[in-house]
Order: sequence, then C-alpha cells, then structure tokens
Amino acid sequence: MTTNQFGKNGWTPDRIENLDGKTFVITGTTSGTGFEAAKILLSKGAKLVMLNRNPQKSADTIATLKQELGNAIEVMAIKMDLSEQASVKKAAQEVLKTVSQIDALICNAAIAQVPKQTLTVDGWEIQMGTNYFGNFTLQALLFPLIEKSKGRIVTVGSMGYNMGIKTIKFDDLNWNKEYTPNNAYSQSKLAQIMTIYEL
Repeated sequence: MTTNQFGKNGWTPDRIENLDGKTFVITGTTSGTGFEAAKILLSKGAKLVMLNRNPQKSADTIATLKQELGNAIEVMAIKMDLSEQASVKKAAQEVLKTVSQIDALICNAAIAQVPKQTLTVDGWEIQMGTNYFGNFTLQALLFPLIEKSKGRIVTVGSMGYNMGIKTIKFDDLNWNKEYTPNNAYSQSKLAQIMTIYEL
C-alpha cells in the first residue's frame, strides 16, 4: 500500500505559498474549475488575467471575486472566443500589451458533446477547433513571454481522451463521416494531451 506524499488529505491549496509578483492567465473562469483556480490564485496575491468569451459573465465573475476577496485583488478580463482564431490572436496581442510576464497559462476552457457536427468560422469541427486549435494558437502566441518568464503551460485534460476512438482521424478531422459527439470530443482532448507531451 502506498502512502500519499501530501498526507491523508492529499494536496490542498493551503500548500500554495504567497504569489505576490506572479501573473497567471486563465481561460474559462466564469464557473467550475476555472473560477475556483482564479479564486485560489487571487487569494494568494497573484495577478490574474481572465480570458472568457462572454464579457458580462467576466464582469459578474470579477464582482463576485471582489466581494469574496476584497477590492484590492489584481484581476482583469479580456474577451476571447477559443473557437475563433481571429479572437484568439486579438486576445493574445492584448495579453502581451497588458502584462510583462506570465508565470503560468492555464488552459481550462473547453466545450464538449456538441450534438451535431458543427464547424467553426475557420472551417474546423467545433470541438477540435475550440479545444485544440484555439488552445494551440494561444499557447504559441504567448509562448515567448512564458518562456522568458520561466513560466509554464497547464492544460486541463479529461479522461474523455481515452473514451473514444483513441486516435486522431487525420483523414477526416472534421468528422464529415460518422460524426458522434463523444468521438469528436475525445479526439480533441487527445490532441490537447499530445501537444503537452510535445511541449
């Protein structure tokens, strides 16, 4: 029997030390994992840039965070739709104009189980276009600053990568034949994981 290196409660956020002077960029912070990560990092003194597609939800999230953590927190939002390459490129430019360092880019936002085959404005199947191509472009454009900052890239994965066809359909990336919501999602999450292995 192995013992947990972090004790009986496992790893908990109280292990994070003071993050004053650190800057984090997180996608998808208006709910769920992204919101909780944002709250924890801000509570430790980090500066945070949120990338979300809905400006009103971003504003509401910032208001909630300030209510819970106080007005002194350093948090801002930039509009970005991961499914649109032009939006990702514009947001990345704004991030680079706004911050001088990135200690971590946390790629949290994703979509899943789109019922019918849907294409992005760039012509890709929407789960692959959002979960993989959107994140790939964001990582590539921010990479020089992340590297200069000695930062890291964190991608929120999913066991979904292991539940579908367990490969990439290079001959039919858009699932023009035999589209199923789960298989297309699984392919996009596998592609994400392969990018992180490559990094």
